[in-house]
Amino acid sequence: MRAVWTGTIGFGSYAIPVKAYSATEEHEIPLHQVHGADGGRVRVKRVCEVDGEEVPPAEMVRGYPVPGGDVVLLSDHELASLPMPGRTIDIRGFAPLADVDPIWFAKTYFLEPEPAGTKPYVLFSEALQQSGRIALVTVALRRREVLGALRVRDQVIVLETMLWPNELRAPDFPFRHADVDIRPGELRRAVTLVEELTGEFDPGRYPDRYREALDALIRAKIEGAEVVQPTAAEQSEGVTRLLAALQESAAEAEDARNAAVTKAKAAAARAAKARTTAKRAASRSPGRTKTS
Repeated sequence: MRAVWTGTIGFGSYAIPVKAYSATEEHEIPLHQVHGADGGRVRVKRVCEVDGEEVPPAEMVRGYPVPGGDVVLLSDHELASLPMPGRTIDIRGFAPLADVDPIWFAKTYFLEPEPAGTKPYVLFSEALQQSGRIALVTVALRRREVLGALRVRDQVIVLETMLWPNELRAPDFPFRHADVDIRPGELRRAVTLVEELTGEFDPGRYPDRYREALDALIRAKIEGAEVVQPTAAEQSEGVTRLLAALQESAAEAEDARNAAVTKAKAAAARAAKARTTAKRAASRSPGRTKTS
């Protein structure tokens, strides 16, 4: 696993150095939006709604919409200047785990101690387990302060990030205010059925049937060659261009060879003509007479 955060667990004047790792991962089968005609991936571009132009990352800033259509622009420098807790998980208090409804929990992280903090880490972990308590904390993650809780799972301290009170919705449904008549016998029967079906929690007993069926469907299509090649047209065009380029190069090379042969033949013809001319000239010139 790769650490996503490094810092300390702080309480009082002492701090335990730790690393945080994502405790969960999703195993969804990736399905992309593609063009049905050729299987090409459909990409989403960031386009300005004012001028219709694509906006490069360097020109993007944060903006807060104001009623009426105005926008307050906030630069990265301005956001970085805001007060933000350091890299410390600050312990604010303790509470029984049973008092915290799971709806408050958002994401889970494993906390691993640095070698120098192993002993106080284990001591704190044992204290949480034996007391039956969780530590309520605040911590800065991803440029914002979040509420959290520290609990122990398999001897490892776990950070549960939590929602702020104003982030939890109220379930205002009409049936909550209706007068529903439940007979005592019906309630006893329902409770009895629940107790009869109660067992130990084993998540392995509940397979992801949709994911298994989707995986089987994809494999069947692969084995049946029911696939498309998004770059097939581009590759075919590339092959055509390559063959054309090779043909052009071959023609140029052939022309060059033909030109060289023609030039060589012309040179040979000129040389042969020059030899013939020299022989004729030598035969017409008078011979020398030997004197005593």
